[in-house]
Amino acid sequence: MSESVAATSAKKSWRGNGGVRGWYGRQSLVVRVVLGIVFAVLAVLLPYVGDVPVIGPQIITVGIDWPSALFNMSYYVLLALGLNVVVGFAGLLDLGYVGFFAVGAYTVALFTSPDSVLHTEWKWVAAIPVALAVTMVSGLILGWPTLRLRGDYLAIVTLGFAEIIRIFATSSETLRGDRGFSDLPHPPGDYSDGKAIFGVADATPYYWLGLAVIIVVIFAVRNLDRSRVGRSWLAIREDEEAAEIMGVRTIKYKLWAFAIGAFIGGLGGVMFAGQQGFMNSQTFQLQFSILVLAGVVMGGSGNIFGAILGGALISYIPDRLRGIEDPIWHTDLFGFRFAIFGAVIIAIMIFRPQGLIPSRRRAMELKDREKEVAPQ
Repeated sequence: MSESVAATSAKKSWRGNGGVRGWYGRQSLVVRVVLGIVFAVLAVLLPYVGDVPVIGPQIITVGIDWPSALFNMSYYVLLALGLNVVVGFAGLLDLGYVGFFAVGAYTVALFTSPDSVLHTEWKWVAAIPVALAVTMVSGLILGWPTLRLRGDYLAIVTLGFAEIIRIFATSSETLRGDRGFSDLPHPPGDYSDGKAIFGVADATPYYWLGLAVIIVVIFAVRNLDRSRVGRSWLAIREDEEAAEIMGVRTIKYKLWAFAIGAFIGGLGGVMFAGQQGFMNSQTFQLQFSILVLAGVVMGGSGNIFGAILGGALISYIPDRLRGIEDPIWHTDLFGFRFAIFGAVIIAIMIFRPQGLIPSRRRAMELKDREKEVAPQ
């Protein structure tokens, strides 16, 4: 009884908050559904934002293929959503997330490329279930021996996992190292004139496919977060010992987090392989994992929409700096994109440590900690 009263009180408190989130929480279900549809339609129309006067040229970077940039954002967002499950929901620091991305992409390549030693040459769609199953198993393989590890020790082990994948891909004849895999098949589908929908000239259909996958993942992750699984993740993140005492099966739910995060990361790899048509070991560098983790922290760890914003920004900011010259030295800022991005992250951590769109729980935790360390 007291638990339901507390939940109701917390819900009312949230709805009574100011700002956009408080306003959104006070709206009826119909209004929230309509707003969701409006945002989805706007996202679908993003490839054509360049045709909008005044606004378009400020958003689109000169000299890059805008639909391709949007597709890149889509798989970065997928990776941020998956890593947010592991880091944001369950509180497990994972520095090797690019390993799952690589496993998904390489599994597709092994079963579909004519360069593969398997010589199966499956269609892209046929390889998806196998790739996702292999990626989930790899998440369980990583999660099982790390169940008793926390903090820095867990980060070191996950970092080692990503490096093992990269080194094996570089040195193994099966994964072809720098030579990589070519002629990877694209998603199926043709227009009425017989022209392929998912070709090499226009990346817009790939972006729309990625957007559809993101919407499905958002609903799935949101439902998980609000379920018993999500509450167990929260308990583990807050205090694992207390969660065990209260009866939470921490081993089970930590494995859930690794497997689901790996599944979403592998899905990003599947999308990447289907669009690129070629991949090699140089694609999956360590900085990729660091970049995605930075996006989750910058957007707001533990918040789905924060992860979406962070994932989009880590892809968009480096591209947006292309072709822009600084007013003093007149040098192209694209070469300094990671330095500028790092400065942006530092500024956000100083002035908004909870992230751009923080989780309500995370924001409250930081406020409590500030009170604890404040001088009396």
